Amino acid sequence: MNAFKTTVLLTGLSLLLLLIGQGLGGPRGLTLALAFAVVMNAVAYFFSDKIALASSHARPVTREQAPRLYAITERLCGQAGIPMPRIYMIPEAAPNAFATGRNPSHAAVAVTAGLMNLMTDEEIEGVLAHELSHVRNYDILTASVAATIASAIGWLAWMGRWALIFGGGSRDDDRGGGNALVMLLMLILAPFIALIIQLGISRTREYQADASAARLVGHPFGLIKALEKLGAYNKRIPMRTAPETSSLFIVAPLTTGQMFSKLFSTHPPLADRIERLKQMVVTR
Repeated sequence: MNAFKTTVLLTGLSLLLLLIGQGLGGPRGLTLALAFAVVMNAVAYFFSDKIALASSHARPVTREQAPRLYAITERLCGQAGIPMPRIYMIPEAAPNAFATGRNPSHAAVAVTAGLMNLMTDEEIEGVLAHELSHVRNYDILTASVAATIASAIGWLAWMGRWALIFGGGSRDDDRGGGNALVMLLMLILAPFIALIIQLGISRTREYQADASAARLVGHPFGLIKALEKLGAYNKRIPMRTAPETSSLFIVAPLTTGQMFSKLFSTHPPLADRIERLKQMVVTR
């Protein structure tokens, strides 16, 4: 069901992009919008991991530097049947983690120093199982594609609004003016619609990764405890990370760009996530 919902939302996002291209330039605009989306997705596919890691100030760590982290990750990768990802550490006090990369063979997992200092092994296992579930489910690629298409919609809408404002007034007939007004309204609303669809995709994948993590470990207790801790600490301790990459983290970090954007959070409410995990215990 979650996979179907994600497919529907991604399809809606793509159709919105093509609709804007069609509205701005007819068949030629449709072709240009499609080409633009392909180019941006190619960039996201090959470079999204490097961008996310650099934006979060993540640094690679060796087995000797983080033996506890490597041991838990290797054990989970063996259970999940996926290759060992590259391991990174983020020098931040707030506990958090994220995974990035285009597929399981080119994945990276980054955790904060705060996560390693504050979490028990069972809680770290729950967090890493969640992130490795994102890797195994190809959620990283899905999120990158969604973000890229949403960015393309925002860019086209911005360009289209200026084109209509400065070029749309030359039409003499009422019908042309009416169409221009409708198009302008659509260009204003399109980025907000794209954002809502993107949030829907992100929230769907978070629920799925939680459930997959519980099944991978064999129980949800470590992840439940970890989410409770993550929620408490990330409300108080800010992180130096770009707001654009905040959707990658297991819980939304406290950043300057997110302090007033609770309505448009990329993550489902923590209480809902924890309640769903507890229901898995009841239904076992």
